[in-house]
Order: sequence, then C-alpha cells, then structure tokens
Amino acid sequence: MDHGAIERLPAGMAMAAPARAGTVRVVRHNRASRGALATGLFLVAAAATLPWWAPEGDASSWMRSFVEIACYFVFALMWNLLAGYGGMVSIGQQAFFGLGGYAMLVLGNFAGVNPFLAVPLGALVAAAIAVPVSFVAFRLTGGYFAIGTWVIAEVFRLGVANVSAVGGGSGTSLTALRGIERATREVATYGLALACTVAAIACVYLFLRSKRGLALLAIRDNEVAAESQGIDVRGMKLAVYVVAALGSGLAGALYFLGNLRISPDAAFSVNWSAFAIFMVVIGGIGRIEGPIVGAIVFWALNHFLSDYGTWYLLGLGLLAIVTTLGFRQGLWGWAQQRWGWSLFPTQRRLEP
Repeated sequence: MDHGAIERLPAGMAMAAPARAGTVRVVRHNRASRGALATGLFLVAAAATLPWWAPEGDASSWMRSFVEIACYFVFALMWNLLAGYGGMVSIGQQAFFGLGGYAMLVLGNFAGVNPFLAVPLGALVAAAIAVPVSFVAFRLTGGYFAIGTWVIAEVFRLGVANVSAVGGGSGTSLTALRGIERATREVATYGLALACTVAAIACVYLFLRSKRGLALLAIRDNEVAAESQGIDVRGMKLAVYVVAALGSGLAGALYFLGNLRISPDAAFSVNWSAFAIFMVVIGGIGRIEGPIVGAIVFWALNHFLSDYGTWYLLGLGLLAIVTTLGFRQGLWGWAQQRWGWSLFPTQRRLEP
C-alpha cells in the first residue's frame, strides 16, 4: 500500500498494527486474590448462618467472640488507613471510638432511637465532630500531630466525665435494650458486626483501588511532590481523617452495644490506640490483611492469656519487639514476600 493510501485511512486503522504490537494490559488480580474472593464469600455465608447451625451451647460464645474481634479489626483497619496509607500517625483515635459509643448511648437512652440503628448514627456523629477537630489537628505535623491527637482525646474524656446525664466519671448502662430478649439481642448484634466488617473491608479496598487511593499513597510518600502534580493534599487528608473517624466511631458504638455499659475511662482510654498500633504492626502496616491477622492474634492473646495480669502485658510487648525485629513488615508482609500472597491487591501491574 502506498503512502497516499495510508494517509487516506482513518487514524485508528493506520495506527492499529503498531498498537497491537506493543499492547500491554493492566493486571490487578492474581490467583491468590481470586481464591480469596471465593473463600471470603463462603466464610461470609457460613458466618451469616452461624446462629442456625452452631451448637446451641457454643453459638452464643462464638457470636460474642466475633463481635469483639470485629470491633478490634474495624478500629485497627481505620488506624491503618490513617497512618499506614495516609501517613498520619495518630495516638488519639480513641476520641472517635468513645464519641461513637457515647453518641449511640445518648440516641438510644434519651432520643428513643433503636440501639441497633443508633450504631451507624453514632458513627456519623463521630465523623461530623472530626471535621472541626481536624482544623486543630492539621495545624500540627509529625510527632506533634500524634501527641496533639492524644491531647484532643483527653479533652473529650474529661469533658464527658463532667456530664452527669451520662453518668459522669463512673459511666452508665445502655438501658435502651431493656425488654429485648438476650438471644435476640446477641443475634442482632452479631449480624450488625458481620455487616460492619464486610462493609469496612469493601469500602477501604475499593477506595485504595481508585484514583483517590493512588493520590493518598502519593501524599504519604511525599506531600510536596503530590501537590505539585495537582493533588488536593489538604482535601484528601481531611477526607481520610473523617472516614477514619467514621470507622472508629462505628467500632466504638458496636463495642459498647455488645458491652451494655460505657464509661469515659473505658471509651477514651489511650489503650485503644496502643492496641490498634499493636495489631497493625503485628499483621503488617499498609496492608488490608494486616489488621485482620493482627486482630485475630490480639484477640487470641487477650482471650487466653489475660488472666496472667502484668505478664500478659509483658508478653504483648515482647511479641511486638520480636515482630518488629524479625518481621519488619509484619506477619502478613513476611508471608507476602515469601510466597507472594496478596488477598486484596491494590497495585497495578503491566503485563504483555
């Protein structure tokens, strides 16, 4: 074909052959992730039907354990999103954990809202409060930001402790659940915990796979370079901060719904952030799988070794030290490097 004929062809046809010769495809999934999807769907289906197939004597215990693990996991996942993916290391996330719990209690006890509906509403209250709080927190950077968030959480703790309507410093009970049978309450709390867990994983995963997720990672690595590429650094950090507050409030509301009692020292304790850091470090920071592994390990240690008092706390510290020295990227990070496991891949690979 002469050059004139080529010039008369449509542009797309003229470039078709060279494009095919160098075509590459963007790959996001792998064999492990596809297997994890099928396994995850099976586990969710099995968990959803647990009250009907579990032995009658064990079902109640299993459901309570799952609710506890779900609260640990959702809270750790939010801390991981904020620090592991966003680069904003906070030791004051217990502020929103406690706010979610107290908002749920106030809505249930005083506003007449169904306590199970008050759980997501309490999370929304925590997210709404996070907006004005961010104007104070974002004035700080680095270590000052971490300490500042702790101070903010202490302000909330002291403020709530002086409100007599919610029991002051001694706390109060969730009376809105009176009249609901224990079995019904446990099943409803368990179902809500399962829904919150699935929703948290799905939302964080889809967010990290989006363009906004790439922008967040760019901000974490270098804020100046990210801003020079047109990324709204402050807007993105604010969005992640509010989402992390929403998830933390959800975990707090769910936890105290199952606990039936709340107090300022329990709700706003710095131990919550310490536990989240422990879970994320053990499992692997900057990975969705990390909080899952960390929450299960933490629950197991708490369940079987908490009776040993200070030795239990010493064991947690030693395990954290061993993990950071021998498995710098956490247990799941080590497994991913060794065997290539990635259940929630967010990276994009180019393959011919």
